[in-house]
Parts: sequence; structure tokens; C-alpha cells
Amino acid sequence: MPISPEPRREQPSTYFIQDRTLQEELDRLRVLDYMFTMTMGGVLPEQSNLTSFERVLDVGCGTGGWLIELAKMIPSSTTLIGVDVSLTFIEYARAQAEAAGVSDRVKFHAMDALRMLEFPNASFDLINHRSAASWLRTWDWPKLLQEYQRVARPGAVVRITEPEWVIKSNSPAYARIQEMSVQAFHGAGHLFTPTNEGVTGELVRLLRQHGLQQVQTRVSTQEYRANTPDGQRFAQSIQLTYRNALPFLRKWMHVPENYEEIYQQMLSEMQQPDFVATGSLLTAWGEVASV
Repeated sequence: MPISPEPRREQPSTYFIQDRTLQEELDRLRVLDYMFTMTMGGVLPEQSNLTSFERVLDVGCGTGGWLIELAKMIPSSTTLIGVDVSLTFIEYARAQAEAAGVSDRVKFHAMDALRMLEFPNASFDLINHRSAASWLRTWDWPKLLQEYQRVARPGAVVRITEPEWVIKSNSPAYARIQEMSVQAFHGAGHLFTPTNEGVTGELVRLLRQHGLQQVQTRVSTQEYRANTPDGQRFAQSIQLTYRNALPFLRKWMHVPENYEEIYQQMLSEMQQPDFVATGSLLTAWGEVASV
């Protein structure tokens, strides 16, 4: 199946950031990509037979960091493809692959996975997505999981990583803004429940219910402290997230008039010497049924 010509401009999407051309959003995604990989202990820490993944698809690939690192780690992989609805993200990812010297094997395409994945049946050994609740609504999961299995080879792995929605910290202002985030994302349909486990609590059920076999899980936890490299990256990601996401919050909930005051207080509390936050990721994976 030929891949459709790419749009010349950003297309409408369900992604929670309205303006995907912002440099601040590229910065946020780049930092978040690195933080996820570090928290998880690598790009595929739970998989034992990496050489079996010759053809890999990364859905909602963002700035492409995960796929580029995977290409470096598995030289035997022949085709690694990342897709994202944002042409801005795709163009950035292509430049990163070129700079990393892996563009001969790593390709990026603008594609809306919620419509269809424009690949033939049984094309991939591994299908990955991370933090897709940023664009997936609860009613999108069944079709997407079926589409993953259509483009996967028999015995292939479908692998999904999502964060717990509430990051525990000693910042009261951050806790308050997270409450707003949970309310907005649940109202927009991105969370199954307005709780910390609004997505992670459903992953195993979703994979099993929609046909994946031998479903397994792995939890990764990371602590972030002020005045450390990890703590600084965390503070940067939160600063960008709740600045860039403000239009989304305003669309789906009543944002307090003193939001800016709460936001600035949060940033201040994150710079205090005793600041600490703990976040967790859940990775769930299963195998596609053999014919």
C-alpha cells in the first residue's frame, strides 16, 4: 500500500496541544522522550530477544528519539518507521535521524493513526507507542489496537507505555494544577476515569479484550529532586507542559482566574532545595496471535 502524500501544513488532530508548530512543544517532547527512556532503563528493557525485531513501527513518534536510539541499539534491524500526525514533528525527527547517521534505516511519515496505518498486513515485528493518551480518546482504543494487529506479523509484539496521571510531589501548587489536568483530560475523553490510573488501570484489559496474547506488564519509577540534572529536566517539562496546554485546559474546564499565580508558585516550589517528585510508567505488551 503506497503511503499517501504528506500534507503541506498541520492537520487537525486530537492532540492536546493545539499549536504543534511551537518550538516550545518540540522542546517539551524532546525532554519528555529522554525522561521516559531513562525512567524505563532503556528503549526496550523488558524484551529479551531484540534481534527478532527487524521491522519496527513507532506510532505517535513525536520527535523520533525512541526510534533513533533503537536503531543504534539493534544494528540488525532493517526498517524502522515512525508515524505522527504532526508534519512539524516528522520534519524534526527526520533531521535528527540524519544527524545521528541512521536515516538509511529510520524513516518518518506524517500519518493519522486514528484513520488508518497505511501499511500492508503483517508488516512489522514490533509496534510501539508511548504516552498516546495525549491524543487517544477512550473510544479510539479498540480500532487502533485492531489496526496494530492488522499491520503486525503473527507472533509480533504490541507494546504500550503510559504514565500514571498524577506525579506525587511536595508542591501544593503542582498538585492543584494536576487536579485541573485530570479533570480536563477526563472531560475530553482521554482518561477512562478521573483518577491517577485513568489509562494505566485499563491497559491490561484493553490488550486482552482486543485479542493480544500473553500480556505482561512492567512498572518503572523515577524520583526527581531539585538541583539535579533529572530534577531540572523534570521542572522544564512541567513548565512547558502547563504553559502549552493552557488552551486545552480552558476548553475542557473552568480554569481559575489566578491560574498564572498558581503556575508561578508551582515553578517556584520546584526550585526549592527540598523539592521531590516521583512518577511511574506502566509498560504493557502482548503477542499477536499466530495464524
